Amino acid sequence: MKNTRLLVVDDESSARQLLAGFLRQNGFEIHEAADGESALDTYRKVLAPVALIDLKMPGMGGLELLKKLKEINPLIQVIVLTAFGSVESAVTAMQAGAYDYLTKPVQELSELLVKLQKAAEANRLIRENEILTRRINELFPGTEILGESTAIKKVREMISVVAPRDATVLITGPSGTGKELVARALHALSPRAGRKLVALNCAAFPESLLESELFGYEKGAFTGADRTKPGRFELAEGGTLFLDEIGEMPLTMQVKLLRVIEERVLERLGSVNATPLDIRIITATNRDLEKLISLGTFREDLYYRLNVIRIHVPPLSERSGDLLLLAKHFINKYTKKIGKEIWGIEADAAKVLIQYSWPGNVRELENVIERAIILANGTVITKEDLAGLSISETTPEPSGKILPLSEVEKEHIRFCLDRFGWNLGETAECLGLHRNTLRAKIKEFNLQK
Repeated sequence: MKNTRLLVVDDESSARQLLAGFLRQNGFEIHEAADGESALDTYRKVLAPVALIDLKMPGMGGLELLKKLKEINPLIQVIVLTAFGSVESAVTAMQAGAYDYLTKPVQELSELLVKLQKAAEANRLIRENEILTRRINELFPGTEILGESTAIKKVREMISVVAPRDATVLITGPSGTGKELVARALHALSPRAGRKLVALNCAAFPESLLESELFGYEKGAFTGADRTKPGRFELAEGGTLFLDEIGEMPLTMQVKLLRVIEERVLERLGSVNATPLDIRIITATNRDLEKLISLGTFREDLYYRLNVIRIHVPPLSERSGDLLLLAKHFINKYTKKIGKEIWGIEADAAKVLIQYSWPGNVRELENVIERAIILANGTVITKEDLAGLSISETTPEPSGKILPLSEVEKEHIRFCLDRFGWNLGETAECLGLHRNTLRAKIKEFNLQK
């Protein structure tokens, strides 16, 4: 990629200079270093998105340098050079976060170019997603897409990738997971953000009213139509139309919606004139549309038109690692709103939250925390404040000890680590966390096997 900054580190000056000269000729902005220490000094000045480093060097080796570069810039993409026959060291480097590797001496220069270009592209995409994710968090500090679990990170990543495109999106997931918030994030991060986001719940209107709400009508189109009224399609012109509960739309309306999507034209009720439409359509459902197709209550052709891009919002049961984080967010939110001082949650109350199945998902958690803050007599939420939540009979007897949320989180992670024999992969999956996040938590809480 033209003008991409590249750090080249090799203690063999002839090999380094040969590679540097070739790469300059191919448009890279090269910064050279002969050892690990000078490489770090150079990197702090240039912050190159890509580095090419030799693994075997005197003093600071390539593996240690790789780790230190990642500490300075976690987004850097590193390609390592390893001697022929030492592929196992390259595998170790890959496990430590290297993007790719090549054996020395580099004979296939075209292969090196391809790998460097892919690494630069990977860095660009990661940076774009990071920027968009931060933008999502700025625009929507709300709780449904707050969290560090792998499942919710995938949702944010999908939003970041899909939002700038103009594709039709289908958002799926159980009730209470935050599908409307995802739709709003998609609109706010799109080129249409300056225009309206118009929302309509398909389950909120009977068929006759749904048609007039969507398409609008001319004066005199039916009894009581004493004026011309634009529909939701027209109101969303240039922007985004969000159709929630699309699985509840009647079949006759599905036919008309399909025509609008395919032809991008609209006819008001009582009109013979077709109006061109420029809108993005986002739909959401908590129903299994494929099952509805088999039952004959949803059109297959419409499903394929809506399901161009699908974003699935996970239930809270698949985001157990986010539960206490969400609870803390709601405590902060409602202590300010209600005007009470609640600084934490009792250990036994936290166990109730963790062990409850949450059929109502994040929306139910928010309601439970709000109610608990209203009911609380002291400065902490107790088990008694969580009225109505039933948990397994095997739940241990509460100790009565009051712990801040950070301590509850620490003990829960310790419990899961011990349960899975400190297998980080299984523990991270159980908690709904990325393995790197789990490692960070272990370090933060100073947990030891």
